[in-house]
Amino acid sequence: MAIPTYTQHRRAHSQLPSVIVVALFLFVCKCKAFTIPSIVRRSGVNVFNNEDIHYIPSLTNHEDNFFHQCMKSSTRSITSTSTSLYMSTTNGPYDKYTIQILMSDTGGGHRASANALRDAFDTLYPNQIECDIVDIFTDYGPFFPINAFVPIYKIMAEYSFLWGWTYAWGATPLGLWFNELFLEVFCFDSFAKCMKRPIGSSGERADMVVSVHPLTQDIPLKILTSLDTDQQSRTKGRTTPFATVVTDLGGAHPTWFNPGVDKCFVPSDALYQCALDRNVRPEQIIQHGLPIRKGFWGESKSGNISEQNTNNSKSFFSLDFFNNINNSNSKMMNSNSSKSRNALRDELGLVGNIPTVLIVGGGDGMGGITSQARAMGKKLNEKANEVNDGDNNPKYQIVVVCGKNAKAQNELMSDQWGSGIVTKINGFVNNMDEWMRASDIIVTKAGPGTIAEASICGLPCMLSSYLPGQEAGNIPFVESAGFGTYSGDEKVIADTVSTWLSSPEILATMKEAALQAARPSATTDIAKDIAGMLFETKNQNEKVKERELVMQ
Repeated sequence: MAIPTYTQHRRAHSQLPSVIVVALFLFVCKCKAFTIPSIVRRSGVNVFNNEDIHYIPSLTNHEDNFFHQCMKSSTRSITSTSTSLYMSTTNGPYDKYTIQILMSDTGGGHRASANALRDAFDTLYPNQIECDIVDIFTDYGPFFPINAFVPIYKIMAEYSFLWGWTYAWGATPLGLWFNELFLEVFCFDSFAKCMKRPIGSSGERADMVVSVHPLTQDIPLKILTSLDTDQQSRTKGRTTPFATVVTDLGGAHPTWFNPGVDKCFVPSDALYQCALDRNVRPEQIIQHGLPIRKGFWGESKSGNISEQNTNNSKSFFSLDFFNNINNSNSKMMNSNSSKSRNALRDELGLVGNIPTVLIVGGGDGMGGITSQARAMGKKLNEKANEVNDGDNNPKYQIVVVCGKNAKAQNELMSDQWGSGIVTKINGFVNNMDEWMRASDIIVTKAGPGTIAEASICGLPCMLSSYLPGQEAGNIPFVESAGFGTYSGDEKVIADTVSTWLSSPEILATMKEAALQAARPSATTDIAKDIAGMLFETKNQNEKVKERELVMQ
């Protein structure tokens, strides 16, 4: 099956107009679409991977020059070192800052990214930034199907022909126009209630808004503008900073990219170009990588969590103080990565010195994980039996993470795997970073979060399925970087992995390629840039208020 290119896949997640069109069909079919012939029920897609403006407040000439110098130095190339846009600050005249992160649980990646950013704020700025993570469609959608995006998404993703149709239509000019119109007409008031709600201990609405979902750009920007102008305008006068953090990797939907945002964080060259194609200006785009879970964070080349821009004379604490915080947190966050592979395997109850394959099916354990594991077991057991070295010990090891798929876990645990291999069958795990670092190869769907995490661990990736649309672009991303390939055929998957395991040279080359593509400091780099925007804007706004009070 031909794999689409980057250019063919600059699109992404669930699109509202198409959701509405298929909603009646889904309602009739209930939650499992029983009337759909079984031949079209599954595409081998693992649906859930639990990894799965330009308005800037008025600046002085000095500040404006500094700001644009920082923008010019921000990294674009995926192979270059990330540079933070703003100096991180850890104190000031205002004790608490608040950020509202908008998302929807249409796939595990959006909430995982939101949680990763929250954890980064907590680590970098303890007790200073309060985050409000909200599924705005589920919690504030005014009616069906808007408030049922999550279950509808699950059905469409499982029956991939529905998703493919929805995805393709939603990216057309007509689909984009209808999506914008529908949301503004029916969701503006209810979403405004969300964005006006008090955050944390401040008792006021958020100081800043961050989007980690493709459908939370256009309407939130209009709402913020309305709130900032006392409902005088929806297009001009916004003062609350707004940033988009794109959580796709090799392809993304046009709705991710709105030229009205202050900053758009993208993870790859492909999405940098997508943003340009949607009229986002280069000075608005920052490329660090994909926000990933805390267990995968790592050091930058400087030895700190991520590098500092030392030109900002406005930092409230000394650079030495902040670097001490960075060094302390860096040691804390990299404890697992400093362990040897055999030490990790010992802690996880694995055999320490044999090739190990990790097969994952995301939080819900989908994507044909049972058949993939059995095919892999058969192939590796045959290969082990070919070895005539007088040693009856297992030659290979397979770890399967079934997620919440209890049926798959029970079936695999009851299987007889043969004497040539040893297996470890898990359900849902919270320490995926350890399982990855203990493995030699990963078999997974083409979810962006898992790919990014695997690259940090230096894991070659055997991609087994993808969601039509945004995930298709992840396949050429991995293949062009040289640390994996794709096949939807379980036998081909097993044969390919067996070939890799037979060649230490191939594994070493792919491991190095994965590490070259890795961006372990992306989450903290993004968090520091967002915090810089927040501190800069709020401090300036407070100074304006103080001057107005004095003038009165």
